[in-house]
Amino acid sequence: MTITLHQDDLPGNVSFGSSVAVDTEAMGLHNHRDRLCLIQLSSGDGTAHLVQFKPGHYAAPNLKLLLADSGVTKLFHYARFDVAIIKKYLGVDCTPLYCTRIASSLARTYTDKHGLRDLCRELLGVDLNKQQQSSDWGAEALSPEQLAYAASDVFHLHALRERLDKMLLREKRLELAQECFKFIPTRTALDLAGWLEKDIFAHSS
Repeated sequence: MTITLHQDDLPGNVSFGSSVAVDTEAMGLHNHRDRLCLIQLSSGDGTAHLVQFKPGHYAAPNLKLLLADSGVTKLFHYARFDVAIIKKYLGVDCTPLYCTRIASSLARTYTDKHGLRDLCRELLGVDLNKQQQSSDWGAEALSPEQLAYAASDVFHLHALRERLDKMLLREKRLELAQECFKFIPTRTALDLAGWLEKDIFAHSS
């Protein structure tokens, strides 16, 4: 496993092929309050590129080109959060995209455990270390443990997609999953516009 840390943007010569695993780290889980600190990317080959942002430094032209590239599928776990915070800070719509959490919810209906650690353990036999999940991602210097944790969140998404797609195809839910993925930018636009907690599709008296 190889981890490379960059400041404020990707180098122009980094390529990820037709699909890139993407994850983000922020100061918290509230997009309106907590700033984007780090974006992690991997092509699924055991290498990860991490882009750390200083407050207010979100120009990142090379990274934006990658995330906006319609020829590159962006793989997320819980895309709803990542897509929203990327849209807020980088102004980019990450399409097309794939979300392993949504795929798991549609394919693995025998369980209510759809976290990344649960998926990696069951489908790949990999036990992720989540100890650094709640650490200070806004620190000027990230620790080796933080970097390893951040990279681990993108190392396995390609393999998970492959296994989940087989399950979705078997259960005849692959097209349904694809339609859900297409809706995520609309769902995140609602989140950013103030409908984060309100389900406008639900019946209410």
